[in-house]
Amino acid sequence: MAEPLADIVIHKMEQAAELYHRLVILVASAGSGKTAVLLDVHKRTAAPYINVNLELSRRMLDLTERQRALQIPRLLLDIVGEDPVVLLDNIEILFDVSLKLDPLRLLQGLSRNRTVVAAWSGSIIGENLVYAAPDHPEYKRYPVQALLVVSPEAIAW
Repeated sequence: MAEPLADIVIHKMEQAAELYHRLVILVASAGSGKTAVLLDVHKRTAAPYINVNLELSRRMLDLTERQRALQIPRLLLDIVGEDPVVLLDNIEILFDVSLKLDPLRLLQGLSRNRTVVAAWSGSIIGENLVYAAPDHPEYKRYPVQALLVVSPEAIAW
């Protein structure tokens, strides 16, 4: 599974270079191999692989809850640095309700000056990119038509 998906991700990265938001979203459920795909892409392209949960958690330790909500965009920008391509894994912290973020909008903002490949633990339901179940506090749903999406369930996107 990792090899063909990595090829597709690399192809989508090339497509993304021509777009306003250079964002590629790798969508699959937890434990389905997204990390293996990103590590394969990292090995083949030398793009930095970043564990967002780990890096943001380290930088937020000394911040209050209010400071965290305000500082996340800057902290994330510092983490990704100046690299032209970054691979973001474990982005679940961005969905934390207390941070009051719009994860997709934050990722799109990051992708204006670099290509961002983000592993999204969720699914594509109909025409929507979904994170969590509808009754869950972290539930998010976005229209998929304007996004570059790679998913083992919906390779055609």
